[in-house]
Amino acid sequence: MRIGADDLAAALKRPIGPLYTVVASEPLLGHEAMAALRERARQDGYDERTVLTSEPGFRWEALRSAGDSLSLFAARRLVEVRIPTGKPGREGGQALAEYAKRLPPDTVTLVSLPGLDHGGLKSAWIKALEAAGVLVMAEPFPRDRLVGWIEARLAKNGQRASRETLAFLADRVEGNLSAADQEVEKLALSFEPGELTFEQVSGSVLDVSRFDLRALGAAMLDGDRVQLVRMIDGLRAEGSPLPLVSWTLANELRALVAVHDALEAGRDRAGAMREAGVFRHREGPIGRAVGRIDARRARRALRAVSEIDRASKGLGTRDPWQLVTALCLGLSNTARRASARPG
Repeated sequence: MRIGADDLAAALKRPIGPLYTVVASEPLLGHEAMAALRERARQDGYDERTVLTSEPGFRWEALRSAGDSLSLFAARRLVEVRIPTGKPGREGGQALAEYAKRLPPDTVTLVSLPGLDHGGLKSAWIKALEAAGVLVMAEPFPRDRLVGWIEARLAKNGQRASRETLAFLADRVEGNLSAADQEVEKLALSFEPGELTFEQVSGSVLDVSRFDLRALGAAMLDGDRVQLVRMIDGLRAEGSPLPLVSWTLANELRALVAVHDALEAGRDRAGAMREAGVFRHREGPIGRAVGRIDARRARRALRAVSEIDRASKGLGTRDPWQLVTALCLGLSNTARRASARPG
């Protein structure tokens, strides 16, 4: 059975099936579909999780073994098969087709893929996966649906806007759902629930401030001390909301920690970025920071952001802006490792 990503929520109201394949032409929708499937499996008691990633050196016998082996720790298992290139090769295609024909009991299997061309969707192994389970197509939205998608995202945060304002926001993100999602999060942090005016939304999206918060995150990751001091002073002078500042820093540090974790698990650099949800403009700063800020230091910095958040709420005696400066400049003192992992 084949469904769209927006049909998945309704499908998951029924008993969970044994096999789901997510084809993500739109990375954000694919990431969210996989997260929803994992959560539903967890709720249904599929507690033991095995992750298999098709990358250089991977042997497809591991998939066969995962299907044949019995769980030692849980009655129900979740097996996740990630194919970052979308091309499992002849051996992988055969292994997937065979696996689909004899799905293991008490197991939910998730297969994640990037967008596939017409030939890829006609391949025998994709047809076998679709015949044995649910094929979820996470595809980009046409322009006329993007406005409704943004409206629904705002509603989850208790916010709403006029059709004119929503159309303006859709035009600014140019169909990039990841960018649209980030703008919605900015609006939730910047303004109270309720009706958003066109001036509020346009001011946020157009970034009328001379000091872009995204640029602050990139400067923190790059360790540019001069730029950091200038930007932090400017943000403070302009009265930028501290919750939005701390969210920006935490968002970049969480991504950095996730990339480190994926690298430690044996992923290559590109695979680690995808697994951490780092795409497009964020790849450069995060990639450079991996070689400069180790995982331990990144986790410590992430904990420090929680102190900034507490101080911004009046808890404690320290100035939250001084904590922001100390955090960013502290990370800038971290020397670049000569033995950083190759990209």
